[in-house]
Amino acid sequence: MSWGTRRAMYEVEQLIAGRRQPGGAGRELTVVDPRDDAPVTRVPVSSAVDVAMAVRAARAAAPDWARTPAAARGAALHAAAAAVEAGADRLAAAASAEMGKPVGEARESVLAGAGTLRQYAELGPAHRGRTLAGNDHAIDLMAYQPRGVVAVITPWNDPVAVACGLIGAALVTGNTVVTKPSERTPATGWLLADMLAPHLPDGVFGLLNGDGEVGAALAAAPVDVVAHVGSTATGRAIAAACAGTGAKALLENGGSDPLIVDAGVDPCWAAEQAALGAFANAGQICVAVERIYCDRTSEEPFLEALAAEAEQWRPRLGPLVDRRHRDLVDDQVRRARKDGARVLRGGEIPAGPGAWYPPTVLAGCTDEMAVLRDETFGPVAPVVAVDSFDEALRRAADSPYGLAATVLTGSMSHAQRAWRELPAGTVKVNAVFGGAPAGAAHPRRGSGQGFGYGPELLDEMTVTKAVHVEAPYGGW
Repeated sequence: MSWGTRRAMYEVEQLIAGRRQPGGAGRELTVVDPRDDAPVTRVPVSSAVDVAMAVRAARAAAPDWARTPAAARGAALHAAAAAVEAGADRLAAAASAEMGKPVGEARESVLAGAGTLRQYAELGPAHRGRTLAGNDHAIDLMAYQPRGVVAVITPWNDPVAVACGLIGAALVTGNTVVTKPSERTPATGWLLADMLAPHLPDGVFGLLNGDGEVGAALAAAPVDVVAHVGSTATGRAIAAACAGTGAKALLENGGSDPLIVDAGVDPCWAAEQAALGAFANAGQICVAVERIYCDRTSEEPFLEALAAEAEQWRPRLGPLVDRRHRDLVDDQVRRARKDGARVLRGGEIPAGPGAWYPPTVLAGCTDEMAVLRDETFGPVAPVVAVDSFDEALRRAADSPYGLAATVLTGSMSHAQRAWRELPAGTVKVNAVFGGAPAGAAHPRRGSGQGFGYGPELLDEMTVTKAVHVEAPYGGW
């Protein structure tokens, strides 16, 4: 396992009106490596004055950027994507040091982000309005225009790819952007900003640093969109702030995604899929598998195979992002055990430094347990036995979230029922991950609102204006 070069202390700045600044709140945060608790990043916290300055700079730059030809905005994104690709090793090393993802996997995520920038660089110039069939003596059209200033608040679990999607879609449609990366991955966010900014006019793109206090100040600032990927609690606070300012809230938030193992499915194959969904990136994926409903006829061989998969995954996992998060995951497992769940693998914090947690398999779980009801965001696979596909669908749908769901089945009728009936933005059949590029979905319930990906994200970043034009005095 290669972790890449680390131990260099990252010094992070902010970017306002095209100028690097250290930040002026008088507070400083230190990020530690979740593998061994060594400090890796020192970041000054942006002040309320910094937030106001960044938003004002973005507002001042907005008219000229909106008038910039769409092809030129797309060319700027292509240049930014090339810079991200060239800096992929640096970005991957920073992400690995700050949140623990193995550097090879982190590099794949960085390159995915660069690919997303290129996707929006191509889609942006093609995103235009339509003409309407009106009277012969008039022209009617529906025109798309940028919303203005977009605040982008991004997560730590995939800090480059998610940021590239939201930032790229906002910029290519003519908006200016002020972004705040997670306080857990500020160096990764800063390096990304440093690669994007040279290809954009001053003020078009700004970066702030800090914790939830800075994010709350940015969400409440006079911006036009707040785009956030992160926890449901933060998303709800952002929605409340936007209700007060009139800004659009674009949210992809928490989930507790179910996986259904139908009767007759090969239990070893099902266990491979379940382990991939639950343990990849140490379970720190928005669409990770967090609840497994297995037909009772396959339960025992499935559990045996899943426990064996957990053993195979153990040496491949990085740590959780920090000890605070690790303790929340462990608390859910301990409470489940207290309430009657059986721990088949894992379930114990290993001795030593860092935020390590083993892949964990729980049997005998019930829907009332927090490990099923709440978002876990860790390498935990809780299994519930069900007596029918109907029961599995009903219990999978009983959740305050609605981000994604997976069904493993050999029945086409069950597959059709699953994607129609499960109240989730994305339903996957016979594969926990995958899908065509540019796919987009609406998260449901506590999982958010609005499109966060695909061509539809361009619609979220723009407003539509109806235009009616006639010749003066009713003639041509």
